[in-house]
Parts: sequence; C-alpha cells; structure tokens
Amino acid sequence: MKKWWMEKIGYQIYPKSFYDSNNDGIGDINGIKQKLHYLNNLGIDLIWICPFYDSPMDDNGYDVRDFFNVAREFGTVNDFKELLKEAKKYDIKIILDLVLNHTSDEHKWFIESKSSSNNSKRDYYIWKDGKIVDGKELPPTNWGSFFGGSAWKKDSITNMYYMKIFSDKMPDLNWSNKELRLEMMSVAKWWLDLGIDGFRIDAVSHLDRAPFEDSRLGSGIVLDWNKFSNLPKVHEYLKEMNKEVFSKYDALTVGEVGGAASIDSALQYSGFNSKELSMVFNFDHNWCNNLNEINDYKDLRTNVIDLKHVFNKWQEAFKTEGWLPLNWLNHDQPRLMSQYGDQKFFKESAKMLATSLYLMRGTPFIYQGEEIGMTNYPFEKFEDFKDISSINYYKELKDISDTEKIFRVSKSSRDNARTPIQWDNSKYAGFSKVEPWININPNYHDINVLNNLEDSDSIFNHYKQIIKLRKTNNTLIYGTYKQLDLMNEKIYIYERESNNSLFLVINSFSNKDEEYDLENYYIDDVLLSNYKTTSFEKKILQLKPYESIVLKVRRKWWEKVEYYYMYQVFQVIMELELLVLKHIDLSIF
Repeated sequence: MKKWWMEKIGYQIYPKSFYDSNNDGIGDINGIKQKLHYLNNLGIDLIWICPFYDSPMDDNGYDVRDFFNVAREFGTVNDFKELLKEAKKYDIKIILDLVLNHTSDEHKWFIESKSSSNNSKRDYYIWKDGKIVDGKELPPTNWGSFFGGSAWKKDSITNMYYMKIFSDKMPDLNWSNKELRLEMMSVAKWWLDLGIDGFRIDAVSHLDRAPFEDSRLGSGIVLDWNKFSNLPKVHEYLKEMNKEVFSKYDALTVGEVGGAASIDSALQYSGFNSKELSMVFNFDHNWCNNLNEINDYKDLRTNVIDLKHVFNKWQEAFKTEGWLPLNWLNHDQPRLMSQYGDQKFFKESAKMLATSLYLMRGTPFIYQGEEIGMTNYPFEKFEDFKDISSINYYKELKDISDTEKIFRVSKSSRDNARTPIQWDNSKYAGFSKVEPWININPNYHDINVLNNLEDSDSIFNHYKQIIKLRKTNNTLIYGTYKQLDLMNEKIYIYERESNNSLFLVINSFSNKDEEYDLENYYIDDVLLSNYKTTSFEKKILQLKPYESIVLKVRRKWWEKVEYYYMYQVFQVIMELELLVLKHIDLSIF
C-alpha cells in the first residue's frame, strides 16, 4: 500500500514563533509565506501549521473561539489563501491542526450552552451537578486536569460544572451529541474545500468519557488518564469522520494519542484497515532519560536501551499493518538537543540524532529550529514562563525554593520549544524588529539559520543530506526495518532493505570511541556520515563520539549460502557423471 504522504518530508510550524512579517512581535501567516523558500531549500514538501484560528490565546490558539476565522495576530483568511497558493509553487502540501476535544469558553456555542440548562447548545458540552460530601459541595468527580487542579469548573449561571481536561477556558465538547459531531465535520470540510491537504488532530484520544465515577487511583484530585483517554467510542467517532469527510478528500490525518495509547489501540486508530486515521503520534520515545530525577543538567543521561526498545516496539508492530510519523519533538516537548544531545559534541550528536530517526520507516516531521540545533531556554525567573501549564505547575509547587521551582518547571516546560526561530545574529535573532511575545534564547548569536546556511558542515546541511538520501532511495521509504544488536548500550543500528538493496544505519550514542564488527557484510559505499573520515580496520568499524554512518552493503552470509548451494549442485553433477561413466562402455569411442 502506497499513499502520497509516505514519501513526504514534514515540518511542524508553531506560527507564533516562526517569523514575524509585520513587526508586532508575533509570528504570522505571511511570515510563513516569506520563508517557504527556506523550507524548500531544506527539502520540506509537507508542513503542519499549529492553530491560527480566532482565539483569546489562553493556550496559544488551541482554545478556538471561531473555527472559520483567523486570529488577527496571525493575519486573515485571505492571507492563508495566499500562503496556499504560494506553497503550491514549491509543491509543498499543508495540513492544519484540527481541535476536536474542546473550544474556547468564548466560542459562541459555549456562550449559548452556559446561558441556561435548556438551551439548544447545552448538550454540546459536558455539564454535571456537583456532589455533596459531608455537607460540602465538590465537583462531580475527583478527576484531575492535565493543566493542574480539577477537570471540572463551576459556572455561576446555572450552578453546574462543565468538564475541561485542559484549562478552565477550554470546555470539553460532548462527542456523544450527533449535532455536535456534524458541526465538527462541517469545520473539517470547510478547510479541506479551501485547499488544505489534511489535519494533525489535536488530543484525538480524548473524545470519549468513562462513566462519571470517582477514580480509585488516589485521594483528592487524581489525574487518571483512563477516565478520558483511548476509550472505545473514540473509534466510532473517527470512523464516522473518516467516512463522511477524510476519505472523500484523500486527506492526510495524523492523530495525537500521547503516551498512554497501547500498540493495539494505535493500530485501531491508524492501521491500514482501520478506516480512521493515516497515522498517530506517540510520545513514548520522548522521555527515555533521567530528566525527572536530576537536579543538574550535567547529570542527564539517555537510556539508549529504552530508546531502542521503544523504536523497535513501534516499528515492528506497524511493519505491515500501518505507517508511523517520525518526530523527535513537537511544540509540547523540550528541545531535542537539551533532551538527548551532548553540548561537548554539539554538531556530532545533533547530526547523529537526525540520522538515527529520519531514516527509519515512516514520514519525518522535523520541528522548527531542530534543523539548526536550537536548545531549551535558560529560565531564570517566574516571569520567563508564558505557557499556562508551566505557570500552573509552578504555582502548585510548595516547600521548595524559588530557584528549585524554576529548575523543576523548566525541565519540561512547553515554552522551551516555543521560543522564536533564531534566523540570524541581529537583534531579536532576525525573528522580528521589535521585542517578541516570548524571550529569545540568548545563544542565538551562535545558533542561528544564517550561520548554518554559511557552514557546509552545519547541522542544517546534514538534515538536507538525510532528506536527499531518503528522496533518492525508495528502500529508505518503503523498505523493511530490522533493528540489530538490541542490547548494545552504546550503538543503535538497523537495516533498511528492499529487493536487492540493503542499507545499514549505524549510530553511536557514546561520547567515547566505540567499535562495531561488520564482518557479516560487504561494504559497497559510504552514503552519509557526520564525520569527514570513517575508519575500518579488518571489518571493524571504528566509531568516533556520536558518529553516525549510512552504508550500502551486501550480506556475506548470502554469498556463503550461494556458494554452498553451487558447491552442492557441482557435487551432484559430478556424482551423476561418475554414475553415467560406470554404465557406459567407453571403448566404443
């Protein structure tokens, strides 16, 4: 099975932080249009743009006030139409975030819904009475929110609680209501008719709810994913969306299912025969280190075995049943180089990480700034945080110093990935001519696009080589994936193979010299390396710190088998000849 999106190279854009074209400190749609040539130069032909819908920006656009309009900070619908037109010139396809789980509390549906208990839009959202315990009113259940506190908020107009598993200003939609589902289908159709190529579907695993009973996982407020994640009716709703909308447009649909989805559940969402989604993002590989345990970044360590196990688990499960997106991070995770990179071997580790992931089976999705090695922001004070979940987390921390609070929140703050792209070393990093909405990382003088473009050995140019390699070798797109040496704590190595073509992708996660035995292969060519020279000694590959190398190879054992069978055939022929000779009177000749 082949689909158009399997051969694409994706790039995620967080518009607020991509490029500011009108110098108001906020990135915008025209900013994306002005940088299409940069993306084309990199080799990108598919972009996913985070929400730019009309919004009060409580959660930077994921709290949608009007699905059919563009927030004034980002431009206009006409600006977006122009972006679509320009993108087609570069053969770049565009997908948008489709927010299905919730709206803003300023959306017209919610304003109507909360106005009275018998309003026609009342059932578009989830409303429940509070419960009385020991004479005190409590929320309907003890379920917690992803952003801290209760998953319920009381509204004074009807004295009932609405459910909101994210912020107070993001009430959850009630997907059991057929009329609501039809409304959301209309939203999707409107944008597809405008000319987009599909959607990344936000929080897609949360569209169903368990019975409204307290969680038994603990006392007080409990964040229990099982109450609103990956429940059965989600699949019914998505099958309906696919049948009525997605399938009619050949749309790419990538669902966000987070880290709680099992392999079986993920295959239900996006298996080739699921009739739901094209792919699903999971985050299992984002936390294969000791980040939550450390008090100093110098103690950060990657658990290579865990990382390899996660990769292998998903690749093996989907090898014939479905397709995967390949992404190191997104707008909700820490920066790749701060999570898995090595600051002492900066370029080397950045290039290795790119090679290790983006030559696997699946569709790459590079996050903006990743291709130049952007890092986490060095937070120093509470005011540096802009993300609502980071702010809430900071306020919840008790009995520790302010310095400790800052460090603890900063480790996983979503703001890390949301600092503006560092385009050059001018003031405000070339992102804007005025002070941006969020701080620029002070390392922009060294880490920026301009420096990368001018350096032939840059991280950017290595990404470019990886993309070119994928696009010129179908084996690296459709070939099988086989991980080797699973228990090696230093080296991640895998094969990509199809027909008579075999590639070996070798990645060292070590900051020291390592060796790897290539005795079982004939090496035909070195296709890619993050070092200028590569050393082999008697078939032993001498790997330098964080070295990654892609080899075109042939298996030695195939040749041995081939020789063995040729020898056996020769033996049979010889025996037949001897047999014939025994029964023939040679004297007649």
